[in-house]
Amino acid sequence: MKIFKSKSNLKKYISGKKALEKSIGFVPTMGALHKGHLSLVKRAKKKNDLAVVSIFVNPTQFDNKEDLEKYPQTIDNDIKLLESVNCDAVFIPSVEEIYDSSIVAEKFDFDGLEYQMEGKFRDGHFDGVGTIVKALFEIVMPTTAYFGKKDFQQLQIIKKLVEKTHLPIKIKGRPIFREDDGLAMSSRNARLTKEHREAAPFIYKTLKKAKKKFGIENANSIIEWVENEFKKHPLLELEYFTIANEVTLKSDEKIDPKSKYRAFIAVYAGEIRLIDNVGFKRKNK
Repeated sequence: MKIFKSKSNLKKYISGKKALEKSIGFVPTMGALHKGHLSLVKRAKKKNDLAVVSIFVNPTQFDNKEDLEKYPQTIDNDIKLLESVNCDAVFIPSVEEIYDSSIVAEKFDFDGLEYQMEGKFRDGHFDGVGTIVKALFEIVMPTTAYFGKKDFQQLQIIKKLVEKTHLPIKIKGRPIFREDDGLAMSSRNARLTKEHREAAPFIYKTLKKAKKKFGIENANSIIEWVENEFKKHPLLELEYFTIANEVTLKSDEKIDPKSKYRAFIAVYAGEIRLIDNVGFKRKNK
């Protein structure tokens, strides 16, 4: 596996492969890799001639400086994990390499997708996401890029980014990887205390119960039920729970039987913020 730290060297490598008509599968990450990340790399490898991964903790998508400073970084272990799944190349740039002298996010218009859910609670987050993903896409110019559905809103925003910038890249979302107890895999899970780690599976259990109610009860009553469940929990604090249209990410007042819906949740387990989501299907009456 080749390791690159400079944009110019990576571009030269990619250009050489593209001259040989090789397809490039790309997985952007912030490191602290887990099985979910590795599943994306395996998929990129299976569907393309080359699998390329980036590891970069992007400062412009953090609205909380402390969260940025404490974000887990495990580069040596990440490299070993990528080698174990036959990744072809990894790009590990410095902040200066990506942003030069100005660590500032571009402003984007994602047709309103950025104002839902995460956008309401994390100021400027999706401008930061758009900035780094666009920069990485322009460096790697992959055939296809792969993202996990745990960050489903991010996935929809990246699809919109590609549509608006006319970049010739396919975007593929892949299923959420979960621990045996249901907790969605996340790099932040490593920062959970023992007590909060034991409590965290309650998030997915609640989502599954809410899913069973969908189509039987109305959306508002399901939301109220979820909020009450978390009010009773001594260790987990609900930030938001919403049921939204998968395409618009808006909470429809009336459920359209022809549309797909998804429940989105953000929860604090102590200082650690966890997100998750599940697809909802309307039951036939």
